[in-house]
Amino acid sequence: MQWTELKARLLAAGSVNLSGEPADQYIARSSAGPGAGGSGAVFFSMGAHRVKLALDPLSPIEIVHRGNGVADLWYEGTIIPGRLLEPGFHCPDQAFITVTGSCIFKCRYCSVPHLSGQRKSIEEIMAMVESVRHRIGAISITSGVLESIEEEESYVLEVVKHLLVYKLPIGVSIYPTDQTPDRLNTLGVAEVKFNIEAATPGLFATMCPGLRYDRLWQVLERSVELFGKNRVFSNVIVGLGETDAEMETCIGRLTSHGVIPVLRPLNPVAALTGFARPSAERIKKIFIMHERALAAAGLDPREARTMCTNCTGCDLVPGRD
Repeated sequence: MQWTELKARLLAAGSVNLSGEPADQYIARSSAGPGAGGSGAVFFSMGAHRVKLALDPLSPIEIVHRGNGVADLWYEGTIIPGRLLEPGFHCPDQAFITVTGSCIFKCRYCSVPHLSGQRKSIEEIMAMVESVRHRIGAISITSGVLESIEEEESYVLEVVKHLLVYKLPIGVSIYPTDQTPDRLNTLGVAEVKFNIEAATPGLFATMCPGLRYDRLWQVLERSVELFGKNRVFSNVIVGLGETDAEMETCIGRLTSHGVIPVLRPLNPVAALTGFARPSAERIKKIFIMHERALAAAGLDPREARTMCTNCTGCDLVPGRD
C-alpha cells in the first residue's frame, strides 16, 4: 500500500491500540488543540514519513512495540514495520510548547476551555526546552487565551525573547492582534501560523463565537509581507460541515495570498462529539486539491522549519507525504 493511501486511512481512523514493550518515552501528550486532555498519542514512522495516532485500547488498529522504538503496525491483516519516534515536546524534533493551557473563548471543536489548564512560567518553559535541547531542531509556541488576546500576546512575546538564546528557528501560533505579525517579526521569529479554522465565514461564526474571521485574513496578509514565502501557515479543519467546493475555494484563497494551508482532519471532541471524522477518500481528495493549489502558487511545504507543516504527523502534507 502506498504511504499516502495508508496515512489517509490512519488519519480517518485517528487512533491505535499500543501493545508490546513499555513505550512511555514515545508517548506524546497535548495540552492544546483537539488532542488536549487525552490519554496521549504516538508517532509511527516509515522512513521519512510519519503519522500521529491517539491511544485507544478499543481501536481496531494496533501497534506492537518490540523495544527501543522498533514497532509493527497491524492494519487490516497486514504487518507494516516501522518505528515509534520519541517526541521533544508534543512532536518529534521540536519543543512544541503550549504557553497557556486554558482559554476564555469556547470554540466548539476545542477541549482546552474545559480543562482549566495553567499558564506556564517563563522559567518552566526554559526548563522544558533545556531538557530536550539535545534532540530538537526547532521551538514552536502556541497558546490559549488566559485574560485577553492583547495580554496573551504580550506574555508570549516575553517568552519568545527568552527563547532566542537557543538560536533555533522559532514558530509561533497564537490568536493575533493587528500588530502581532510585526511584533513577532521584529523579535526574529522564523514562522507564524494564524488559524482561520473553518472554510467559510459562516462556519467560523458558528464554531468560534466571539472571534473575528476578517481580522485573521488581514493578519495573514500582513504576515506574508513580513515573513515571506513558505513561512506563513493557517489551520483549516476538514469536517466542520463545509462542502468540497467550499474547501477548495478556501485553499485557493489562502495559497493565492502566499499562505500554506494546514488541513487538519476533524477530531470530534468538545461540542462536536456527534460529528464524524472525515473519510480516507475525502482526505485524499482534498490532498489533491491542496497539492494543485500549492503548485499553482509556487509554495513548498518542504521549506517549513517549525510547527505542524514541519512535523506532518496530523495531516497529509503535499511534498512531504
